[in-house]
Amino acid sequence: MPTELYSTTGLLEAPLVQPDGGVLFSNVTGGGVFRHHGGETTTVVDRRRGIGGLAQHADGGLIVTGRDLAYADADGLHTVLTVDGATGFNDVAVGPDGSFYVGVLHHRPQQGESAGPSAVLRLDPTGAVTTAAADIRWPNGIGFSPDHRTLYVCEYAESRVLAVHDGHTRVFATAPTGECDGLAVDAEGGVWVALGSGSAVARFTAAGTLYKTITLPDGFVSSVALHDTTLYITTSGRLLSENVDIPGLPVPSTRIPHDIAA
Repeated sequence: MPTELYSTTGLLEAPLVQPDGGVLFSNVTGGGVFRHHGGETTTVVDRRRGIGGLAQHADGGLIVTGRDLAYADADGLHTVLTVDGATGFNDVAVGPDGSFYVGVLHHRPQQGESAGPSAVLRLDPTGAVTTAAADIRWPNGIGFSPDHRTLYVCEYAESRVLAVHDGHTRVFATAPTGECDGLAVDAEGGVWVALGSGSAVARFTAAGTLYKTITLPDGFVSSVALHDTTLYITTSGRLLSENVDIPGLPVPSTRIPHDIAA
């Protein structure tokens, strides 16, 4: 059974492990970004709600999602990107060159609106914005294969994980229960997926075969992160850790400009 590191009210999301072993995470409904380290939990970003993704920036701050894409540092929040017609930005990933991948939302999940086709955008270190994957109903967790040639995207509204390779998109895996929310990739190419209302985490092999599930008592399991052989899990109200046999892949810092126009 996973170990509880922290508990509160609200939906916890977006676990991100820092180089010193501290774990960042957000509270989507309660607001804020927090850091758990050495048994203590402190506030990093105050109040901001709807954060579904976090990334470390090479300049020392954080990129956080929400209604817009923002850079957070000691001076506060600074808008990086807005997109016409978007209701918000969701989960994220960082490429080996420091490029940044983010799912765009065109509906309001908290208000019960139905998901329509959306996309994952790529922001490169020069500030250019392109589409990495299109026609995805509610893009969620994002991650790369160990060789960085395949981009995995959770399609929450369809309860499945997509694989994007050389411009082609295919179904990689389907949730055994619940939905496909957050995602992390291990050193063997296995894909760990938070199963939302399925109250579990699944690991799929690099071939897309279900390998194992970790069942949790929590009502909703939102996201996962791997650091060495520790799996961090966020749920409705808890940050958990679980020892696993396979180490995770290092997550690079992003190098995108702090103010991209779109």
